[in-house]
Amino acid sequence: MDNSKDLEAEIHPLKNEGGKLQENLGKRLKKEDKLKSTPLQSRLSRCRTVAFFFSVFLCLLVVFVMSFVIPCPDRPVSQGMWRISYNTAVTYDFLATKDINRDRIQDVLFLYKSTNSSNNFNQSCTDEGFSSPCSFVAAISGANGSLLWERPAAQDGALVLCGVPQLRDSKASSACVLMDRPGSFIAVDLFTGETLWSHPSSFGRNASILSPLLQVPDLDADGAPDLLVLTQEDEEVNSYLYSGSTGHQIGHRGSLGVSGTSGSLLYVTRAGAHYILFACASSLCGCSVKGVHEKVTGRDSPLRTDPLWEDMVNSTCRKLLLHSSEAVHYLMSVPGEGGEDLLIVSSEACVLLDGQKLAPQWVFSAAQVLRKPILGHYKPDSSAVLIENGTGLHRQILLLDLSTGAVLWSQALPGLPGAPQSASLPTADHRSAFFFWGSHELVDANQTEPGDTQHSLYMFHPTLPGVLLELANVSANIVAFQVTLFEPGRHAACILLTGPASPDTPGLVSMAKHKVQDLILSSRVVRLTEDGADSDDAVRDRLSRLRYRSET
Repeated sequence: MDNSKDLEAEIHPLKNEGGKLQENLGKRLKKEDKLKSTPLQSRLSRCRTVAFFFSVFLCLLVVFVMSFVIPCPDRPVSQGMWRISYNTAVTYDFLATKDINRDRIQDVLFLYKSTNSSNNFNQSCTDEGFSSPCSFVAAISGANGSLLWERPAAQDGALVLCGVPQLRDSKASSACVLMDRPGSFIAVDLFTGETLWSHPSSFGRNASILSPLLQVPDLDADGAPDLLVLTQEDEEVNSYLYSGSTGHQIGHRGSLGVSGTSGSLLYVTRAGAHYILFACASSLCGCSVKGVHEKVTGRDSPLRTDPLWEDMVNSTCRKLLLHSSEAVHYLMSVPGEGGEDLLIVSSEACVLLDGQKLAPQWVFSAAQVLRKPILGHYKPDSSAVLIENGTGLHRQILLLDLSTGAVLWSQALPGLPGAPQSASLPTADHRSAFFFWGSHELVDANQTEPGDTQHSLYMFHPTLPGVLLELANVSANIVAFQVTLFEPGRHAACILLTGPASPDTPGLVSMAKHKVQDLILSSRVVRLTEDGADSDDAVRDRLSRLRYRSET
């Protein structure tokens, strides 16, 4: 074998050399390629490194700019307490809360009567065509009590309905509508106070406007809800319909066929039909909004009626739905199992009516109920109603189960004349905190007069049924009171409006906001039973940690 290889090498010497040359050439080319590729890869590696560090630098630069150069929007700081005052003025029983300056904190609207506005807004009554003094509407920041806007809006007092939606192409999305008692009709932009429309009313000379103003569905097909006004003229109740977007009257005056009323309620049946309910003497009367619309316009209405209710309400809009032995004071729509029910408060009883058949579900006999009941929750997600039964030393605070009328909690609490309305606020545990007023001291029944003339604000929460907190004592005349959740999930506050007792005697008008949590921490613990194991500080701490939620 070796000899043959040598022989072939001798015969073909170039062939052998060529193979070695090709082998050497291949190795040389591989080395050259390797040498050529190494700088290229090195350059690519350096580029990747530069790109990486550049991206890191760019990210750090963006973070630096966002953190230190571009200022973050400041969340408004809501003060726990503020006060605003007006000298030589009177005020009215009206408070409304809306987020007017869009800072996510509820702001406050109220009315006062004076010759001129505050120094911040130098406006006079004559600027809007009123004689002096006149009624101003003011919007106050809920965060710090600063004045957002104010303006003359009525001659002498007004019925106010805020949050009326406007047309989409309107310059304002929401309005406050004010009805002057002499008869002027004006709508102002909720967020700026600018006039949206203004008209003289078409009421008779001796007409008195009945409270409240009612917002009804869109009747003139312009895309915005409309307004219903009830008046009493020569002992006859009449109805007027107005466009909510322009203020123009829809149709003409319509008579409801009753001789007197002490209050009205717009009620939506479970079939989606709108009815006006009102207390007429010792009866509950009603008529459909559809019937009123057709009567004042003479043409068909787009609204519907409820067949079951039509059997109880005749074509003259004057059917007596319920007879009572006493005068009806208040009408309320309350939550029921299949929709809304009706709570009727007369001089000596509270009656819950089924919202569809108007059949009594329960009756609670009361000595004397002079104020409108307040809804809330005593048990989690179970509706309750708070009523003030009796007056003076014999007054009782009662919490009733709304579904059965059973008494859930009661407490004797002497009251003083002129005490404001009670209030409630839902808490995060699906109960409610209740706020009500009484005399400064819880006096014994043997005493004939309360020991102090101060109004005291008390707080009650169902988790501590044997405890009341006395939050504040007020000696001034209280005109209006409200408890509001100013910031969702943050804090609740009390709004207190005080002023002269007589509208004919101007004096100091003051509106103050007090944070509920601050009032709790400085409150006086009133023990209703002797079996409480917690100390006063433990009770305050427990209730100060309550969290509140909105109604919706």
